[in-house]
Amino acid sequence: MPSIKNRIVSLYQRIYRWLQKQITRITPGSNALKGAAIGGLVLGGLFWLLFYFLLFLNVGDPWLVAFFVGFLLAALLAFWAGHWLLVRIAKLPRFFLVGISLAGFMFSLAAISRPIGLVLLGLSALLGAAFWVLRKTGFRNLSIPKKIITLLGLVIGLGGFITLGIFYSKSGFDVKPISAIEEPAATDFFDLPTASPALKGPYTVKTLTYGSGKDLRRPEFGEAADIITDSVNGLAFIDDWSGFTGWWRTKYWGFDSRALPLNARVWYPEGDGPFPLALIVHGNHHMQDFSDPGYAYLGELLASRGIILASVDENFINSTLLDIFGGLEEENDARAWLLLEHLKQWHTWNQTDGHIFQGKIDTDKLALIGHSRGGEAVAIAAMFNALPYYPDDAAQRFDYNFNLKGVVAIAPVDGQYEPGKAGTAFENVDYLVMHGAQDADVSSFAGSQQYERIKFTDSSYHFKSGLYVVGANHGQFNTSWGKNDLVGPFEGLLNFKQLLPAEEQRQIAEVYISGFLEASLNAKKEYLPLFMDARLLADWLPDTHYFNQFEDSETRLVSSFDEDFDLSSTSIPSGSISSENLTVWREEEIRLKWNKKGSRAAFVGWHYDLEEAEQDSTAETLSGIVADSAIARYTLDLPLQQLDSTAALVFSLAESKESSNPKSQGKWVANQENESEDTDAEEANNENSESGNANVSEEEAAEEEEGEDDAEEKDAGDKTEKAAPPLDLTIQLTDSTGQRLSFPLSRFTPLKRQVEVVIAKVDFAFKRKQSEKVFQSYYFPLAILSASNPDFDPTAIRRIEFVFDRSPKGVIIIDHVGFTKALSTE
Repeated sequence: MPSIKNRIVSLYQRIYRWLQKQITRITPGSNALKGAAIGGLVLGGLFWLLFYFLLFLNVGDPWLVAFFVGFLLAALLAFWAGHWLLVRIAKLPRFFLVGISLAGFMFSLAAISRPIGLVLLGLSALLGAAFWVLRKTGFRNLSIPKKIITLLGLVIGLGGFITLGIFYSKSGFDVKPISAIEEPAATDFFDLPTASPALKGPYTVKTLTYGSGKDLRRPEFGEAADIITDSVNGLAFIDDWSGFTGWWRTKYWGFDSRALPLNARVWYPEGDGPFPLALIVHGNHHMQDFSDPGYAYLGELLASRGIILASVDENFINSTLLDIFGGLEEENDARAWLLLEHLKQWHTWNQTDGHIFQGKIDTDKLALIGHSRGGEAVAIAAMFNALPYYPDDAAQRFDYNFNLKGVVAIAPVDGQYEPGKAGTAFENVDYLVMHGAQDADVSSFAGSQQYERIKFTDSSYHFKSGLYVVGANHGQFNTSWGKNDLVGPFEGLLNFKQLLPAEEQRQIAEVYISGFLEASLNAKKEYLPLFMDARLLADWLPDTHYFNQFEDSETRLVSSFDEDFDLSSTSIPSGSISSENLTVWREEEIRLKWNKKGSRAAFVGWHYDLEEAEQDSTAETLSGIVADSAIARYTLDLPLQQLDSTAALVFSLAESKESSNPKSQGKWVANQENESEDTDAEEANNENSESGNANVSEEEAAEEEEGEDDAEEKDAGDKTEKAAPPLDLTIQLTDSTGQRLSFPLSRFTPLKRQVEVVIAKVDFAFKRKQSEKVFQSYYFPLAILSASNPDFDPTAIRRIEFVFDRSPKGVIIIDHVGFTKALSTE
């Protein structure tokens, strides 16, 4: 009698054969498939012919017929080539196809860039082929051609891997240098502090941790926590804690989104207080590589200076390798909400009798600091703090309204969370954003978008500042992250040649974050000049290049360029803008590497055809080289501005890398050649940009400039690239009586060129450089400058002129032109 096992096997075989038979019955045969192809081709061809026939009847252009025939021939050739290739591929051994495909998939899983992955795949295939042939066939048994091919495969494969090994082991390669600023900083414009905010203070620093007491992975937040906190329900803010990865995340941590812990490590000053409080939160990183200990250097510094710092643990909502099956997405609102819950807990402790922090917190002096996604999270928290409801669900009520004074964003993302599909916006909170040019993770200055969205509307003093650091990367602001900004472990793929040492990068963070908190929380305004020009306090900082942006609540803009599309209008009524001899003049949205900045600006260019000797002249101005009537100017005529006696002129500038003479090439040259008279062409080329050059888009101009750069590189041969000198120009102000005040831009600082960086080593092979429009703010206190013309009235300005008489050519971006009160330490 057959066993139960044999019966099951027999039943399975009968069901399988029956299914195969049914599938065979309904599977189309070769005739049906051929007929389907013919039917599709006939009907598709008829529609194609009908489309072009009707189009020809409507348009009557015989070139359409030629295009139709050419396109049809090209399509047939492409189909034939594709068929030929597929047939050849189908004849390749199945093991080869499967092996190469699987190898390519594994290279992609290893987070290796496509070009390097393809090279590795090719080299490994060459080596594998040569080795297998020698092992199976033997070198003696090969024909002479195959011996040559096998040896070539070995040489190329081994040589390629050796070359890649050397390439990987090098720290990086040189890039185009940045010109040093030779002009001294305008130290006479400010009352400067004498002591660096990065110096340790007088307080003894103590530490502790607080947490749920139930953490399975972090003893310091589990049974070893000094203070036990209640968990909070974050279900409303996290949508994707589900499926396999959600199950595994819960298994790993021991909790889910309904019981998120409030964990943090704290550095606090010994003393009675009350002390200001700052929370710092990390961004996204490998979940199991804990990020919160990486800010201990800031905790030690700030606590010694009398500021409590709590480094918040949010590792449990970070990424894991299992996220390929679906991880948490758009969770930055949850990160922000957790910060507010931490602040709520601190307020409770401050009012709890007998608690270690009873009465120790100055709840009028609160700040949030965030890094990467945490940098966006602190901005979201600042917005949530002032709202009555969660923007995505009014069922979630908010009632925080903490007295938040300052927000610091370190290399933040922007737009990971968008309330109502719009950018996060908040007001009346001080803001500092820091970013590094060598950032391989967030490679665009995304925080400058948030900078634009911050407004000051109340009567208190507020300020916002941006800092762009040449040589700084993403991870070195956190000691746990280090210099590898990549997802994978292959850090040798990055170009570290221009990277700052980790200690220097963190020194910058100490100076700027501590200085910001002193100015924002403790009203020590003597630190504000640090945010105007890093060179003012260069002894405190590593030797690199810095771009500073600054705006305060005293600023009154006369032209933000956001008001309309009229190039001649200002932001205030009755003002007007005009120009002379410009080669570029337009207003448009400022584009960053990844997104638009969220602000429009004026793009202004000038170009003088000078001999090389004239361009290299050491004269301060171009007077005597370029006729006064040919000097380019950009002028803002204003209704009478009754200013405070301490007023300062402010604006922001950035370089645009586009061509400064766009009408000298491309379609403009073709148009000029069609003119019957050379003089007409010359007049068209020298025409005032107000009448024509606004039509030259930034993309067109940049493409033309790129062509010029390529030509220059070819002419240069092997010569080392020289740093382009900074741009300079003259600012000329006119008062209500016609008196003028002139001074060079470099009186504050000349304009540094756009910074070109190469993030990955492979980009050197393809000559790919990255650059971005990063602004520098300018500040000119009129009372000090007017000493050169005692008859000039700095309280009654009628005209602001940008006179391009100090650099032979260039294109600059002008934004945020206005006046503010001179910075005061009071």
